Amino acid sequence: MINSNQRKDKIKSKKQMNKIIPPFTEETARAKVQLAEDAWNSKDPIKVSLAYSKQSQWRNRDQFFEGRDAIAGFLANKWQKEAHYKLKKYLWSYTDNRISVRFEYEWLDEANEQWYRTHGNEHWEFDPEGLMLIRDMSANDVKINSSERKL
Repeated sequence: MINSNQRKDKIKSKKQMNKIIPPFTEETARAKVQLAEDAWNSKDPIKVSLAYSKQSQWRNRDQFFEGRDAIAGFLANKWQKEAHYKLKKYLWSYTDNRISVRFEYEWLDEANEQWYRTHGNEHWEFDPEGLMLIRDMSANDVKINSSERKL
């Protein structure tokens, strides 16, 4: 159940993400990437899903799906599996309404007590209001020891 403070935080987060609208400059692209990183590190599927258009199309590795409900469901399942998730995103490039990032995140698979670092790229396309229309992601997981964690 979402309390009133959580609801206000989600609305504030959505407004912040949507204040940054295309066409992007280097400054606004970097700010958009940082807001996305912060939202994902909250591990709140509803909060994160609000940055996407209602019909947003996703490719996440070998999975393809569409819409905020599907995004929130995917993220809830992801963060249930990926314990101690910590993400860092880096701006790679941008154009008028597109941003590309590279990222890495670390997580623990508690079922087998194995740490991973995931490296990947995302390509984002935005609508005129700053909501993400398309997210295309590719990534690779690398087994690491807990002593090798850097995030």
